[in-house]
Amino acid sequence: VQLQASGGGLVQAGGSLRLSCAASGSITRFTGAAWYRQAPGKSRESVAILMPGGSTYYTDSVTGRFAVSREPANNTVYLQMNNLKPEDTGVYYCNLQSGGRDYWGQGTQVTVSS
Repeated sequence: VQLQASGGGLVQAGGSLRLSCAASGSITRFTGAAWYRQAPGKSRESVAILMPGGSTYYTDSVTGRFAVSREPANNTVYLQMNNLKPEDTGVYYCNLQSGGRDYWGQGTQVTVSS
């Protein structure tokens, strides 16, 4: 399984972006997905988690603004980001767990200007 992340870019504060994470190969048993971000000079942090049953969890700073979802038909996980803030700037990575294994995408840059 390989993950291809896309959808990043430059956006003004208050704008929106939707990140996509497309998985190639067979997803035998989906056991979760997550989006992480790494801001300049900071460690990678989890921002959104999607559980197999559909439950979602978000870090406090994005709650109410971000939404993680999955489309099983095309093996894609999404991160809808609304009301973006400059502090949301960073490289966003997708993570998918399937069949006891962990997969990572290559990262997509999100830059929010004030």
